[in-house]
Amino acid sequence: MTSAVIEIEGLRKTFRSLRRGSRVAVDGFDLLVEAGQVHGFLGPNGSGKTTTLRALLGLVRADQGRMRVLGASAPEQLPQVAGRVGAIVESPQFFGNFTAYRTLRLLALAGGVPVTRVDDVLEQVGLLDRAHERVKGYSLGMKQRLAVASALLKRPELLILDEPANGLDPAGIREMRDLMRALAERGVTVLVSSHILAEIQVICDHVTIISRGRRAATGRVAEVLAGHDRHECLVRADDLARAEELLVAAGLAVTGHPDHLVVGGAPDPALVNRTLGEQGLWVRELTPLRPDLESVFLDLTGTPEPPGVPRQVGGTADDATVGREIDLGTREVGA
Repeated sequence: MTSAVIEIEGLRKTFRSLRRGSRVAVDGFDLLVEAGQVHGFLGPNGSGKTTTLRALLGLVRADQGRMRVLGASAPEQLPQVAGRVGAIVESPQFFGNFTAYRTLRLLALAGGVPVTRVDDVLEQVGLLDRAHERVKGYSLGMKQRLAVASALLKRPELLILDEPANGLDPAGIREMRDLMRALAERGVTVLVSSHILAEIQVICDHVTIISRGRRAATGRVAEVLAGHDRHECLVRADDLARAEELLVAAGLAVTGHPDHLVVGGAPDPALVNRTLGEQGLWVRELTPLRPDLESVFLDLTGTPEPPGVPRQVGGTADDATVGREIDLGTREVGA
């Protein structure tokens, strides 16, 4: 049986300023993360994602709602479970003249963590050979690794990562993916947000999408994708005009393109093949078009998809370098 590690019900937060007036950042948002999940938390800037994480960790005070972390009411009882939670929210900040080793050693001493953990976490994030260099000489990706290492010092039961792949190259993204999987295998629950949607699709077993402060979708990744499957396939044949006529006559939705057709409403692609084959028109290509997390995200959040870009062909992406990184703008507090 699983138990809830994070529970958020009806969270609402409004920011007020003299210059900008009132802005509702989170509007009745719900989130449930079960023990052992690698749970993706997605949303464009301004959707309320970072505000939700900050409220959950007691960094901002919510106006309304109920939150629990590891069974403790948040933020009132957070000190009771703080030692079991590791978190990175927004861009990590470190003293530039400190080395990575000194930084983590001070954090370990302050948190009552054995200093022997420092080398362990540096090795986990791939910084052990750079541990005695000053942080001011680190790249953005290396600083991100150091932030993850700091979150791992306490051997957390719950790890909350906001954009952990920020600044990492493809090899670093793969290493971060492997690290999260290894942690999940050891029973650590991971809540991760990222704009690299192909990577979230590979790493996470569950996902929650937030848009305009409200929950737009939640569930197993496969179930969320299946709910947006339009049963489309890409068709190439010798005579596209004739093929389009036959498929429309068979009651299928057809969109014509210069070198292919997109056929909708055919749960079984064999129907397309049979329709054309019975009329002596042979298919050169017949490929199911499956929704990927990127297309579902863009649909649910109201972000227009670039024209002329087909949805993912076949199954899910198996590498972080497959698919596009969605640049949704600069992150800011309350985004």
